Amino acid sequence: MKKISIILALVISLGVGAGVYSQTTSSTVSKTVAANSAVQYTTVNALDVVASPFKYLHRNIRIKAKFDKFSTLGLDYPAALRASDKYISILIQRPDVENHNIPLSEMKIFLKKELAEKNISLDAGDEIEFTGRVFSTALGDAWLDVDGLKVITKKNPPKKEENVLE
Repeated sequence: MKKISIILALVISLGVGAGVYSQTTSSTVSKTVAANSAVQYTTVNALDVVASPFKYLHRNIRIKAKFDKFSTLGLDYPAALRASDKYISILIQRPDVENHNIPLSEMKIFLKKELAEKNISLDAGDEIEFTGRVFSTALGDAWLDVDGLKVITKKNPPKKEENVLE
């Protein structure tokens, strides 16, 4: 008699658990689809992201910074792979240093090569704003995929060439 009641209790609990699992799965999927339809970005400070990258993992963020240089930093690293044939990384200047150009190398920022080629004229000190998603925190650093980049101000605007006849 005890064996039958134990088996019956086990069967009932498995049935209830399966019902809860199926309900949880379907509601999670529908919420994910709805969230992806409109991407929202949170404006953040680059130093805050570096200080606690886990807080921003899988979040869409917007950062305003000074461009430093194009780089290959972090490319082809297996734990957070971005292939060097499709991506290029950029470095931004540390916002907490005023008198020198020191890159913020703790943040790995990746652009697809097509986006980088459109902005090849960037110079160190140009003010930019970019949007993207923190996709990894490998090595305790923030690894960011950029999906949009906008130049706000150029440090050295292009000079107009004057035609001089001699």
